[in-house]
Amino acid sequence: MKLNRSVNSPLATNKRARHDYEILETFEAGMSLLGTEVKSTRAGKIQLKDSYIEIRDGEAILVGAHISPYLQGNRENHDPERSRKLLLHRRELDKLYGRTTIQGLTCIPLRVYLKNNRIKLEIALARGKKLYDKRAAAKSRILDREAEEGMRRDD
Repeated sequence: MKLNRSVNSPLATNKRARHDYEILETFEAGMSLLGTEVKSTRAGKIQLKDSYIEIRDGEAILVGAHISPYLQGNRENHDPERSRKLLLHRRELDKLYGRTTIQGLTCIPLRVYLKNNRIKLEIALARGKKLYDKRAAAKSRILDREAEEGMRRDD
């Protein structure tokens, strides 16, 4: 089964991320994957729910992402929950490390997509939202929607 995906089309998104976190800055990272992981990811069999990025020993590691085993992978298949190394520039790694340790921010994955036939991961530095922030965001969305509907009716 061959899927025709356009440039930067998302293979997977973390929908809870924008709801639970205030996104401050985004980065693009490559992922170090095994062969069966690449095939499974290209088929869209990846979940980013409850995953996060950890900085260990000067490397960024994606923890908690689930890539389903490849159906034709037999004994060569990968562990679905294994930690995966992210490929970032040293300056970006230093920035992520400093902002997460000193400022107490969180580094989370937002989406996985194809770019020039390579699998990329969009990661973000984020600050957790409080319950009242989530309520305010929901209220503003509702107000915006009502205003937009009012503008359509006037036309």
